Amino acid sequence: MYYPKVQIDLKKLQHNVKRVVDLCKKQDIKVAGVTKVFCGHPEIAKAYVDGGVSYLADSRIENLIKLKQFKIPKILLRLPMISEVEKAVEYADISLNSEIETIKELSRTSVKKGKIHKIILMVDLGDLREGYFNEDEIYEVIAEILDLKGIELLGIGTNLTCYGGVIPSEKNLGKLVDMGKKLEDKFNINLDIISGGNSSSLHLLLKDNKIEGINMLRLGESLVLGYETAYGNRIDNTYDDAFQLVAEIIEIKEKPSLPTGEIGRDAFGKIPSFEDKGIRKRMIVAIGKQDVDFDTIILEDSKVTILGGSSDHLILDGTDSEIDYKVGDKLKFKLSYGGILSTMTSEYVKKEII
Repeated sequence: MYYPKVQIDLKKLQHNVKRVVDLCKKQDIKVAGVTKVFCGHPEIAKAYVDGGVSYLADSRIENLIKLKQFKIPKILLRLPMISEVEKAVEYADISLNSEIETIKELSRTSVKKGKIHKIILMVDLGDLREGYFNEDEIYEVIAEILDLKGIELLGIGTNLTCYGGVIPSEKNLGKLVDMGKKLEDKFNINLDIISGGNSSSLHLLLKDNKIEGINMLRLGESLVLGYETAYGNRIDNTYDDAFQLVAEIIEIKEKPSLPTGEIGRDAFGKIPSFEDKGIRKRMIVAIGKQDVDFDTIILEDSKVTILGGSSDHLILDGTDSEIDYKVGDKLKFKLSYGGILSTMTSEYVKKEII
């Protein structure tokens, strides 16, 4: 068996998805399952579909192409580049948008292909990532959109927490809902979707606060790890270990805890610091910063500590462990969302479906 590897437990993942989907369903909210964390792997995405998501969503068209076998609608999450509108129209049923020039290109391409491309217009509620901030500007752009052929305005949406860390609340999401009602009245249209953000919005549902008017959330982290991301609270009856990293020990030596000689910059240009703990049992594991940020992995053996490493090596202190590790032994790690993202992206980490 090849190492390092990520083991993906589909039963645990599907269980998480169904749990979160059911939680949202009680509030008449549909779930768009975000697949970017596992790079659109079709076998893993099937656990999303079987768990009940209404849409599959990804930031990369390359991943949406992998998902074309699934019949539910696909959403392109990252604002389309003008250079990729051909593929956006071909492989995404819906895309999030905030630039009229891009929407016009989507219109031209849709007409040429004989398709209708649906869009969700993004509104910035203060997190300062994508979306229109000025209400008058939103009115102007919607007036233009409604005149375009090949484009259907499906709804409006927002993104919170990802950049500015702004917590979703009844107040700021209420502004999005109010905006939707104003647009429907002003333009005599019906908006099918009011998309209220990502896994950080779930904290409202966990407190039994109905997000009145929000009918879609775009969820990834809550599905794969079982917690809301505004405050990091766990969702009852979910798993946080559906994805686990397994890596192999390639060296075990008794060594000083302080390097010998003048300290300069390490392989990543930083000047490291060390604590003198005397002679310690140091272990090297065959995975490195090229594959994963060490801050995003958590050892199953809590008595082993991470010291650091380089692009290809993870260095551990195993002195306090009750396990007598040998070269060739395997260590297991839980992964944060960032850890899943990087290890699933690395071509040097094998993916094993269980």
